[in-house]
Amino acid sequence: MIRPERHGLLPPDAIRFSVAPMMDWTDRHCRAFHRVLSRRARLYTEMVTAAAVIHGRRERLVGFSPEEHPVAVQLGGSEPAQLAEAARICVDFGYDEVNLNVGCPSDRVQDGRFGACLMREPALVGECVLAMKAAVAAPVTVKCRLGVDEQETGPALDAMADAVFAAGGDALVVHARKAWLQGLSPKENRDVPPLDYGRVHALKLRFPDKPIAINGGVRDVAEAAAQLDHVDGAMLGRAAYQDPAILLEVDRALFAEEPPAADGFEAIERYEPYVAARLAEGLRLHAMTRHMLGLFNGRPGARAFRRHLATAGTQPDAGVKVLREAVALVSREAEGLVRAA
Repeated sequence: MIRPERHGLLPPDAIRFSVAPMMDWTDRHCRAFHRVLSRRARLYTEMVTAAAVIHGRRERLVGFSPEEHPVAVQLGGSEPAQLAEAARICVDFGYDEVNLNVGCPSDRVQDGRFGACLMREPALVGECVLAMKAAVAAPVTVKCRLGVDEQETGPALDAMADAVFAAGGDALVVHARKAWLQGLSPKENRDVPPLDYGRVHALKLRFPDKPIAINGGVRDVAEAAAQLDHVDGAMLGRAAYQDPAILLEVDRALFAEEPPAADGFEAIERYEPYVAARLAEGLRLHAMTRHMLGLFNGRPGARAFRRHLATAGTQPDAGVKVLREAVALVSREAEGLVRAA
């Protein structure tokens, strides 16, 4: 069956729930693990620059496994022609969506005139979206902030949305915080600027027929569901990564479907063949198990599980046996389970 995305159309519930693109975290092994927790969560790559896609080692940068679908690639850049070429390469790899980063506040993106600094150049963002839309059939989306530095969030966000949708952008994901490019570190930009969900809700009222999702500070599936009263989707970042068992709740709560695994124990069993295959290719166990350290948060034995993976699991010869040993340290009794805050 041909995916609707291949014809440039986002399915109606495509952005209903997603896991945010996170540098150094949402690599292909993380995404393969998240997929055994939820069939329906939309997964994103780490941001990769358009120039790297064009000139770098493509399989290492944007390669992924078929089981990751639906999966989107996030690109960084500000040159329309370059972004169009990178988008074409990524769609040829099989990605279901191309997302443009207009929200990252790091020094690197400021030096390269992309990421959050593009909030000051909505017309250029529109040109980038237009070029990518002309180059690929897959949906093209944008992830942005409310504004940067001295900008007023109302006019800044409205101008960005106007430009994105006028250029044919298929969806807009809004991190409901400003980014302060001067004075705050990238880490501080994730927490210090205050959240303003109301501003994103107001944007949705302006664009009732356009897909708009919200990101920032959403801690669990219940909070994601509450946001769906106002916008079309919710994106979780660190909460979903640090407490991945959250993803076991997504399919049932938000899509009325059964999850692929009943619990974390079954999820690891389902992930084992992927782990074994990568180990056979020469990958080290820790590259995969580092993404599951929070899986059993709040369950007796969780600390021992993490400790075993952080010690035995980092040894050069560590294999599936080490993972099984770590799981065996965790209590399977659900009674009295308290999820980590």
